[in-house]
Amino acid sequence: MTENHESATVAVTGAAGYVGSRVVETLRTAHPGWEVRALTYHGWDGYGVDTNGVDTTVDVRDRSQVDTALDGADVVVHLAAVSGVQNCEENPTLAYEVNVQGTNHVAWFCRRHETALVFPFSMAVLGTPEEFPITVESPRTPMNWYGRTKVIGVRAVETFAPDAFPAHLFLKSNVYGEHVVDGNRISKPTVINFFVDRAISGDSIPVYEPGTQARDYVHVHDVGDAYRRSVERLLAERATGRTGTEGYEIASGEQMGVHEIAELVQETVADETGTAPDIELVENPRGNETLATEFPVDTSTAEAELGWRPTRSVRDAVESLVRRKTS
Repeated sequence: MTENHESATVAVTGAAGYVGSRVVETLRTAHPGWEVRALTYHGWDGYGVDTNGVDTTVDVRDRSQVDTALDGADVVVHLAAVSGVQNCEENPTLAYEVNVQGTNHVAWFCRRHETALVFPFSMAVLGTPEEFPITVESPRTPMNWYGRTKVIGVRAVETFAPDAFPAHLFLKSNVYGEHVVDGNRISKPTVINFFVDRAISGDSIPVYEPGTQARDYVHVHDVGDAYRRSVERLLAERATGRTGTEGYEIASGEQMGVHEIAELVQETVADETGTAPDIELVENPRGNETLATEFPVDTSTAEAELGWRPTRSVRDAVESLVRRKTS
C-alpha cells in the first residue's frame, strides 16, 4: 500500500491471543503514530501475553462494554473468539455468546458509527470442499459448531456493512509458528507447533488416520502483515465513502498432508539431534472435520488488492523452530 496514514485509531479485540498479539505488534511497529488499542478478555483469549501490552479488558458479550471500548475507532480488527473445533464443542454456549453475539455487537457498533471492520473466518466454514481452488466464494457447509458460529458472524457483517462501513472478510487457513511480543515468545499448539514440541520431547508424533488429510498452513508473521495491509486499505476506503464487504483468502499456497508434515518434523529433528522420533498413525477421534486430500487456495485477490504475499515456508519455519528449541 502506498497511502501514508499518519494518524488513525485502530482497536484490536482478542489482542492477548496468538494472532491478536501479532497484529497489535505489527501495527504498532509499522505505524508508531497510530493509537492501536489492544483489547482483550483473558477468560478465553489469553496466550501468555504480558498484560502491560493490553490497554483494556472488554467482554464482547456485553454491548455496553463494546461501545465504550471501540468509541472513536476508525477501524476495528475483530479477533476475539472462542477458536478451535474442540473448544467450541466443549463450550457451545460460550462459543455462541462470543462468536455470534459478540460479533453482532461489534458489527452493530461499526454500522452505527461508520467504523471500518476486519473480520476473519476459518476454513472450518467450508466443510469438505468440492471445488478447487478454494476462494471466499466457496460454498459454506460447516461440519462443526465452530464453523457454524463463524458462518453466522460473516452473515452479520455482510448484513450490517452495506451503506454504513467498509469491511474485509478473511478466509484464513491454519496459522502456525512463533512470534515474540515484549520479550515473550507466543505460540499455540496448532498441528505444526504441536508436532515439533512432541518430537523434541522424545515423544512419538501422533497422526490421525488416514494421515493424507491436507490443509494449507500460513505463518503467524505473514498473517500479521495481511491485517496491516487490510487496515491501511480500509482507512483509504472509509475516507472515500466506500461501504460493503470484500473477501480475501489468507493462505500460503502450501498444501500439505498431516503425515507429510510429521515426516518433515521427523527428518528435521533427526538432522539436529541425531535421533528420529517415531510417527504413530492413530485412530481419528474427530468425525467433524474434512479429510480432503487436496487443499489449494487462490490468494490472487489478496495479492492484487492488498499487495500481500506470504514470505515464510513451512520447511523453513519447522527448521527454525527445531533449531531454537534444541539449541
